[in-house]
Amino acid sequence: MNSTLLRLAAALAIAALPGAAMAEDASTITVYTSQPTEQMTAVIEAFNTVHPEIKVDLFRSGTTEVMSKLQAEFAAGQVQADVLLIADAVAMTQVKNAGRLYSYSDAPVENLPESVVDPDMTFFGTKLITTGIVYNTGLVQTPPTSWADLEKPEIASGLIMPSPLYSGAAVIHVGTMTQQSEFGWEYYETLADNGAVAGQGNGTVIEAVARGEKPYGIIIEYMAMNAKNAGSPVDFVFPAEGVSSITQPVAILKDSDNIEAAKVFVDWQLSQTAQEQSVAQGYFPIFAGVAAPAGYPDVSSLKILSADFTKMLADDVDNKKKFADLFGG
Repeated sequence: MNSTLLRLAAALAIAALPGAAMAEDASTITVYTSQPTEQMTAVIEAFNTVHPEIKVDLFRSGTTEVMSKLQAEFAAGQVQADVLLIADAVAMTQVKNAGRLYSYSDAPVENLPESVVDPDMTFFGTKLITTGIVYNTGLVQTPPTSWADLEKPEIASGLIMPSPLYSGAAVIHVGTMTQQSEFGWEYYETLADNGAVAGQGNGTVIEAVARGEKPYGIIIEYMAMNAKNAGSPVDFVFPAEGVSSITQPVAILKDSDNIEAAKVFVDWQLSQTAQEQSVAQGYFPIFAGVAAPAGYPDVSSLKILSADFTKMLADDVDNKKKFADLFGG
C-alpha cells in the first residue's frame, strides 16, 4: 500500500474503534482557506471523487480574516480547523512560529521546488500566484506597462488595489514593493496623494474594473485572466519591473482531531491531479513540466521581485498600519 492509502486506512480504523468519536467526526475535516469559494467547491468535489469517505467542511474568507478567526480560536482553546490553505507564506510562518502547525515529515514533496517547502515540513506551496495590473479595455486606450506608470496622476486617480488588511496576496505585494529601492513607501504615498483607493480583497478590484467603476487595478493575475476569458472587458499586464508572488501554502493544524484524514487531503493537494486542476482554474503551475494556462507566459519567463520574507514578517504590523494611514481600513 502507498503512504496515502496507509493514512486512509488509519483514519478509517480510528473511526471503527469502540468508544472512539462518531465515524462522521473521524472522517470529517475542516479547511480554512482564502481561495475563492467556487474554486474550493470544485477542489472538494475532485478530492471526493478519489476520497468520498472524507467529508470536507469549509470556512472561506480573506487571509487576514481567516487568521483573525484562527487566532481567536487559539485564544479560546477551541480550534475548529484541521487544514489551513491560505495565500501567503508570511501568514503561515506566523502560525508556525506560534507552534500551531503539525510537522508532516513524510509529505509527498518530491515534485515541489525546494523554495516552497518549509524546512521543518510544516507547510507546502501548492501553486504560483503573481500580482500585476488589470485594466478595463473599454476605458483604457494605452495600457500601463510598469508599476511606475501607476504613479501618474491620470492613472492613479482611477486606480483601485486590494488591502493588506484583508488580502494575504496584498500583504506580500505591499511588503515586496516597499522593499524595492526604486519604490518604497514613497511609492504608496504618491499613489494615495494622486487619488488611488483600496478595496478589500482582489475580488473587489476585479469587480470595480470589470464594471467600469475604475479603469485600473492592482490584482492577482488569475482573477483578471479568468474574468477576461469569461468575456469581461479587462486585460492584464505583467509590469516591466517584475511581479510579486505567493505560493498558497497548505498545512495541518497541530490541534487537529483528524490528523490522518488531514494528511490525505494534503497529499491530494500536492498531487499531479490537483496541480492540473489548479492550471484549469487559471493558476500558474508549481510542478516542473506542467504547462501554464493558455494565454499566460511561461513560468520561466517571469521576473519575480526579490523579497526578504523574514523582514516582511517582522514589519507586518507596521506595514498594515502605514497602509491604513494612507488608504483607510
